[in-house]
Amino acid sequence: MTSANQWCFPDGAVSFLEKLKANNNREWFTEHKSDFAELIQEPAKELCAHMCAQLEKLTGEAHASKVFRVHRDVRFSKDKSPYKPHLHILFRTVDEPVDGLGHPAWFFGLETERLAVGCGIFTFEKQALIDYRERVAGEDGASLAKMVSKLTAQGFRLRDPELKKVPSGYAKGHPRADLLLRKGLTIWGDHPGGPPAAMAAKVIPSTVQLYRKMKPVVDWLND
Repeated sequence: MTSANQWCFPDGAVSFLEKLKANNNREWFTEHKSDFAELIQEPAKELCAHMCAQLEKLTGEAHASKVFRVHRDVRFSKDKSPYKPHLHILFRTVDEPVDGLGHPAWFFGLETERLAVGCGIFTFEKQALIDYRERVAGEDGASLAKMVSKLTAQGFRLRDPELKKVPSGYAKGHPRADLLLRKGLTIWGDHPGGPPAAMAAKVIPSTVQLYRKMKPVVDWLND
């Protein structure tokens, strides 16, 4: 396996996703299933192995990965296109369930228009949400707000908040109202090289550099 410093997706990976986006049907995908395996599926396995090792170096904890399925769940969606024209991966410490809920995780997304990385918790569990709000409203919240402000000034972004009003029990004009409006906390950044960076050497080290910048948020959530 190629070293982490030299590994990259093969030429044609992003082009495949663009073609899948334009031909999102079972007939086309079946005809090009071997291309999917060669350009996306198998390289993703190597990426996971490398990234788990790099995240262990970054955090001091062993990590596991989850590659999200290319097949869409269309049962309750008006959009019946059967495939996701992107690759999304989640990384989490091995002693926690890799389910996207409850615990801080790291995210990697190769899309047709961007190479996105992120970290955080999509949805807090019930008690964790209570604890989060209490910490945000207290002294710990000031440190989180400072971290978030620093990252957004560098071009990172937060997901839109889930709530329209500050939860009951907190002042409407609370200085950290934006953080209180959330049922989860994730922060995202785009690789400056865009999708082509995924097919160039050193994509793993440069992605880890972005993770390193976001790490204080993960540390805060882990606390």
